[in-house]
Amino acid sequence: MKNSQERRQEIYDKIKESSKQEYILSEMKRLGFWDDQQVDFKEAEAFFKLESGLSKELQVLIKEKNLIDDPAAFLAKKHQKRKLKSKQKQRETKEKRELLRLEKAEKWQLSKKEDIRYLGDGFSHQLNDQTSQVDRLKSLDLPLLNNAKELAQAMDIPIGELRFLSFSRKNARLSHYKRFKMKKKSGGFRLISAPMPRLKNAQYWILEEILNKIAVHPLAHGCVIGKSIKTNAEPHLQKAVVINQDFKNFFPSITHNRIKGIFKSFGYSEQLATIFSLLCSEPKIVEVSMLGEDYFAQRGTRFLPQGAPTSPAITNIICKQLDLRLHGLAKHYGFDYTRYVDDITFSGNQEQLPKIAAILKYSKKIVEDENFTLHPEKLRIMKRSDRQEVTGVVVNEKTNIPKKNLKRFRALLFQIEKDGIQGKVWNKKGNILAQIDGYANFIYQIDTEKGIAYKKRVGLILKAHGYKEAHQSKFGRRSKDSSTSWFTSLVSKVKDIFGSGGK
Repeated sequence: MKNSQERRQEIYDKIKESSKQEYILSEMKRLGFWDDQQVDFKEAEAFFKLESGLSKELQVLIKEKNLIDDPAAFLAKKHQKRKLKSKQKQRETKEKRELLRLEKAEKWQLSKKEDIRYLGDGFSHQLNDQTSQVDRLKSLDLPLLNNAKELAQAMDIPIGELRFLSFSRKNARLSHYKRFKMKKKSGGFRLISAPMPRLKNAQYWILEEILNKIAVHPLAHGCVIGKSIKTNAEPHLQKAVVINQDFKNFFPSITHNRIKGIFKSFGYSEQLATIFSLLCSEPKIVEVSMLGEDYFAQRGTRFLPQGAPTSPAITNIICKQLDLRLHGLAKHYGFDYTRYVDDITFSGNQEQLPKIAAILKYSKKIVEDENFTLHPEKLRIMKRSDRQEVTGVVVNEKTNIPKKNLKRFRALLFQIEKDGIQGKVWNKKGNILAQIDGYANFIYQIDTEKGIAYKKRVGLILKAHGYKEAHQSKFGRRSKDSSTSWFTSLVSKVKDIFGSGGK
């Protein structure tokens, strides 16, 4: 049984649904006071419904009249209606946006498992282009890849790791490079950026699967398989004049866009070209400490890092047009030309002496046309009466090592054999064992007969001090060319920082 309050509420609800008269009529009929013979209930119900409708319309008209008679109340009512309508619309819009946000977030989480859609501000606007030029890649015998998922599979790493290695962060608490400065012989410092193990492995994959398959100009000798500083020096033997010039800020002048451009030229999609260029470049970094935490803040445009295994190969590819033009200039005036990384050399016989000014003038113009700059203080013009050197190799008569350096190295080995390595120095500070190992290999590159003897002496020293040479890539092959003085110093410095494991 329903209590009186529930019964009363039920009656009120029924009256609201129709009218008081209709409810009374239906109750009288239900209780048996009237029957169908006495009262035409359909007509009565129709009458009461009409009366109820007219009554409601009248109430509305009365309210509107009252509002018109009171303009302030009328405007307030209108404002209230608009406000309620606006709030309702806002709620609907908010609900719609939240639904779209959730759907977008779900799609984003799914796409992150199979794709890379964002790599930082300024590097993500063309990541949706995932179509490579397959015919172009086939013609160059390069891996047929279209997108990040295929690249991650080829590198045998998760796509999340590929994203992590290529992501450009404005501020980060970690860095993919170990940076340090090395003194130059000519003064100043050279910034070396040694990649950390995971990035280094990715760079070795790019080097060995892509970059090493691209043909470079025959007169490029730096970090080219089968070539060395000796092959770079040999064309300039026994010449009347040797002209040597260096580039200024060579690696920093090769920016992210230029790196991306070469991968695009191979036929790779915008997405892959962007990822490759980020893996092979770095920004200028400012180390900042805040609240006890260290941060790496990016500044300026990304550029080619000096110390990454991919960098020398990229410079050779980018400089192919430069080498072609400078070689053409040299042939026009009867000179020989070679380039070793950022070191270009011209040499000529007696009849070429009057043409030195032309070589200097037009080589400078060509270099600038190719978006490089010659170092104004690094020009050397060496005649036959001088000691002529090309990338540290004497070329007056035959390829040789400067006697002064050889004598100093021989004395150092004698001191180490006699007293040990404590306090011994070869190239400033650093791992003395790595340095003498590198220099013995350098001698071997230039003069095999002398090199065998020195390598044997150095080998005994290394064995006595438990030194193990280990600067190999993930793929089991040695660095293609460690014969330059700057590269030997780099290897030594990296070993000194990361340990003899080369990591």
